[in-house]
Amino acid sequence: MLRGADARRSHPEGPLEWLAFKLELAPLPIADTHVAFTAARAIMAGTSLGIFDAIARGARTAPSIARLCATDPRATRALLDCLVALGYLRHAPGRYTNSRRVEKWLLARSPVSVRDKILFQSVEWNMLAKLEDFVRSGQGLDLHATLGAESFARYQDAMRSLAVRTAPAIARRLPVPRGAERVLDIGGSHGLHSVALCRLHPRLRSEVLELPAAVARAGETLAAEEMGGRVEHRVGDALEDDLGEGVYDVVLANNLVHHFTARQNRALALRVARALRPGGIFVIGDLERRRAPRAGDALSGTMDLYFALTSTSGTWTVTSMRRWQRAASLAPRRPVRIAEMPGFVIQVATKPKRTTHDC
Repeated sequence: MLRGADARRSHPEGPLEWLAFKLELAPLPIADTHVAFTAARAIMAGTSLGIFDAIARGARTAPSIARLCATDPRATRALLDCLVALGYLRHAPGRYTNSRRVEKWLLARSPVSVRDKILFQSVEWNMLAKLEDFVRSGQGLDLHATLGAESFARYQDAMRSLAVRTAPAIARRLPVPRGAERVLDIGGSHGLHSVALCRLHPRLRSEVLELPAAVARAGETLAAEEMGGRVEHRVGDALEDDLGEGVYDVVLANNLVHHFTARQNRALALRVARALRPGGIFVIGDLERRRAPRAGDALSGTMDLYFALTSTSGTWTVTSMRRWQRAASLAPRRPVRIAEMPGFVIQVATKPKRTTHDC
């Protein structure tokens, strides 16, 4: 029923299944739940058990893979065959090899690997088990406050793995003002968004504003980028700290506003506007919520629910982002979407160079 690994919907294999799904003769909810969650766990297990890395150098038999991964041979074969069915492994007589998808996205050696995000999903799996409690009570989990030290480290590694590929793509699309020198990266953790921006613009220096718990481990990641002091962490709280006045040319808020309520985001925009120099830009980069739900838009719908559960807020529409920016006397530009990040939107607003007090 599932072709490849598209967990968004089940795809019929052949005209008979297509007809059964179309006429609601087959129980599609079973495919969308039992098949989908088993497929997800199989991919997660293949990653966490080291299955994919075990065959990174070439085809191997199931017993050989089991020996390398210290797993049971019979159970290993069942997992391998499932991963073949999902399109993550290939099978030739007696041997298994990785698919191109695995080679690019799931091997530890790949420069754009999201392996760390897949490993963190075991933590997310347990959080999602509390979804019914959330819907009954309306009380989210506040991921940042509830993760233990080990899970928080996994979370930071997961966010870094996602940013390795996307941070440069975002940086290339930002209208950095001519002559810009200072950046504030709010909640920037690993600092890769600042690193990408500073590499494009040699005059820039960036401060990454983060909570104390996030800075220690994120500092290791940042040090590895060897930016020579051009990107540095600053301990603080985006919801409480005074950001200064007329200090920055660029303020970044990537993957941040889904953690905050509308009131908190409006207050943040006002403080950002005050901190910007005339002509400076406020960049909101986040997953976008549609103005109205629609069938087939699984990414938008699931991400809003996910962040409502884990961050007690949820994703926001572009209209909301622009409203916060306008309320802070900033001038929103047209939203930008990039192919590397489906569902992600970049909403930039500029601080006018002249105010009514200058006239």
